[in-house]
Amino acid sequence: MTDAVFENKKEKFLELREKKELKDSFGKEKSVGTVRTLPVGTTGVSTAGRVVAKRKMGKVLFAQLYDFTGRVQIYLQKDPEAPEPFQRFVEDVAAGDFVGVRGEMFETKTGELTVKVGEWQLLNKCLRTLPEKFHGISDQEVIYRKRYLDVITNDDSREVFRKRIAIVRSLRRFLEDNDFLEVETPVLQTQASGAMARPFSTHHNALGIDCVLRIAPETYLKRCIGAGMDRVYEFARCFRNEGVSHSHLQDFTMLEFYAAYWNATIQRDFVARMIRNLVDSVFGSVQVSLLGHDVSFDGEWPVYDYCDLIERDCGIDIRSANTKQSLLSAVHDKGLKLEDEDKASWATLVDLLYKKVSRPKLIQPSFIVKYPSEMAPLARKNADDPRFVDLFQFVVAGVELVKAYSELVDPLDQRERFEEQMQAREAGDEETMPMDEDYLSAMEHGFPPISGVGIGIDRLAMILCGCENIKDTVLFPLMRPHAEPTVNTDSND
Repeated sequence: MTDAVFENKKEKFLELREKKELKDSFGKEKSVGTVRTLPVGTTGVSTAGRVVAKRKMGKVLFAQLYDFTGRVQIYLQKDPEAPEPFQRFVEDVAAGDFVGVRGEMFETKTGELTVKVGEWQLLNKCLRTLPEKFHGISDQEVIYRKRYLDVITNDDSREVFRKRIAIVRSLRRFLEDNDFLEVETPVLQTQASGAMARPFSTHHNALGIDCVLRIAPETYLKRCIGAGMDRVYEFARCFRNEGVSHSHLQDFTMLEFYAAYWNATIQRDFVARMIRNLVDSVFGSVQVSLLGHDVSFDGEWPVYDYCDLIERDCGIDIRSANTKQSLLSAVHDKGLKLEDEDKASWATLVDLLYKKVSRPKLIQPSFIVKYPSEMAPLARKNADDPRFVDLFQFVVAGVELVKAYSELVDPLDQRERFEEQMQAREAGDEETMPMDEDYLSAMEHGFPPISGVGIGIDRLAMILCGCENIKDTVLFPLMRPHAEPTVNTDSND
């Protein structure tokens, strides 16, 4: 937009502000989407939104009014005896401005449901021209940086965020309907806990202490269980100072929930019902297309042994290759290469191997069970074979969406595993879990049997909405600062 256009819009804004023509509120009774469902002849219709298109044809004027729920056409006709409202709309309202209207529903000759405006108010002006309505924004970086413009002009983007909102709503309702309590736990902590990940560090000036941003809410939610809250959940903002990819963010939303007196088997059945309910409520069917695959969430989902799955897909038996060196030798013998081989622990290498050779092949809904105990320092060991923990993951379209397990509630076992994690940390693995004495103290005061679940909401939305990049499901993803990006615009007046 040229400086001259901006100055003209600014001058008009100042003129209207001086005349006190910009109203500070409006009794918006119905969303634009709701208005579009009203029958012809409905009177007293009151709605408001942004004007995204306007065209005058002699003594009549049509405009498109937008809010997040959609668009609706409005119609004004010049009254010879009272021309001022019509003329004022023509002169004072441009694309991008906010107006409130009241009127009656009718249908045009072309069959479009329209609000015939009886009265209207100008609520605020737009000083910068919106992107051209038919093409929107094509530059991906501008889309992420100026999401507020992308949502206005891009129906596909708007639909993604509608579905994300519906996903969160469905999960929350399902948990609430099953007696889970929503709680809040600390984001600012004195040490990282709850997952194997590198944290972001900061400093608390008032207390004079170093802190980290939480990487997971797990250990605090389990403290809530110890306090007698049998079922708890949190939609938690988490932060992990790790690499960037199309399916990973450093700040993300995690749903975690925990149930006392459950184990992983009970939890697995609950998760299956919750996911199936989610897909059906958001999409209206359990048969959906995800990332180019026809996926059915109906019926019983297969359950795979983690070690057997890796052996099937690459011929490596991690139960035998149970040291870092023997595993690396087996990996290299197969012509494979894993990231950070020198610094990574055996457990981290196993996880990298699984993600490389097995997970991409799991397209239909699947559960993976029986993980080596080194890979889940907070999970309960299997009663029949303590080399493994009672843990499961839910995978679909080659992406892990759910991780859950029977929680470790034995404080002596937990201390031993923290000590093993500390040894791996001293050997150079920065993603291992540090010793957490406060959490051990809580556990020593007694925990009931617990099973817990973690779901990455951004990744879940990415898969269910068919997005190729996880940033497509986040309204305002973190971006590296730089000069203001240019948005090509054309006037819609």
